[in-house]
Amino acid sequence: MRALSSFRNRLPFKLYPSASIESNNKIRNIMSASDESPCFSRPRMVAKKVHGKLSHDGDGAVVRRAIGRGDLRSLDPFLMLDEFSVSPPAGFPDHPHRGFETVTYMLQGGITHQDFSGHKGTIHTGDVQWMTAGRGIVHSEMPAGEGVQNGLQLWINLSSRDKMIEPRYQEIPSEEIKRAETDGVEVRIIAGESMGVRSPVYTRTPTMFLDFTLKPRAQIHQSIPETWNAFVYTIEGEGVFGTVNSSAVSAHNVLVLSLGDGLSAWNRSSKQLRFVLIAGQPLNEPVVQYGPFVMNSQAEIDQTIEDYQLCKNGFENAKYWRSQSQ
Repeated sequence: MRALSSFRNRLPFKLYPSASIESNNKIRNIMSASDESPCFSRPRMVAKKVHGKLSHDGDGAVVRRAIGRGDLRSLDPFLMLDEFSVSPPAGFPDHPHRGFETVTYMLQGGITHQDFSGHKGTIHTGDVQWMTAGRGIVHSEMPAGEGVQNGLQLWINLSSRDKMIEPRYQEIPSEEIKRAETDGVEVRIIAGESMGVRSPVYTRTPTMFLDFTLKPRAQIHQSIPETWNAFVYTIEGEGVFGTVNSSAVSAHNVLVLSLGDGLSAWNRSSKQLRFVLIAGQPLNEPVVQYGPFVMNSQAEIDQTIEDYQLCKNGFENAKYWRSQSQ
């Protein structure tokens, strides 16, 4: 997402207005009747909290950017996390990407996507689009109906060997997303595994993406591969994370977690708690980002800018294409 209006004043060229290599680590979910989590040898704690601040992006869209800003620039392999709200006629008109993946998860309403290769589709509440931009995509993301359309968009970096692969999509309707439920906890398993249920989604950069809903007084103890970076984003309600004596955290916060083999969370309130737990295997590679282009060196960024300007090396279709929203 992050349509190019955010970068227009900085780019030295005209912008057209226009399941994975899976980790062998076993990801399992363990429920405990007590408030402690003896199932973890190294429980993960909250290392940093960042509140998602409201800002404007695209063409009149409102976003809460929690990763991809000054106080949390990135969390390898994650480059950005936005909670976006958009109402017609606002949206994210034609803009390019190269070198990473975008994951769009609709919380309310719908977004219509179309790109310069002829792909078009609409995702609605609970649906997921997992887009691998690879060597190059120019696309638009616009609201699919009246009223507020609300969702999350996550940017996941690709390794140097994968940055120039052909673009691809996985679009998963809500009814096909795996679910599990026990003891007042429901989880939607977008990627990875929880409560013994595994998602079929292919994640080129090994990734876990779980959407938890906890009823009042419920708790969850979720295993995470020890060497992966992980964070929580709170969507609704108020939760306690890491240790039972920690301060409660309200909605619209990112919680960066320390390393360890699992996370414990409790809902001590009288209202429902909803949060996503996202984790990924670090790439440990240089990151050079120029707006919607993410490569490993400045020379590769310079080449990407030239490719986009001259409509070559993956951007050939950008020369004449405009979305129907333009």
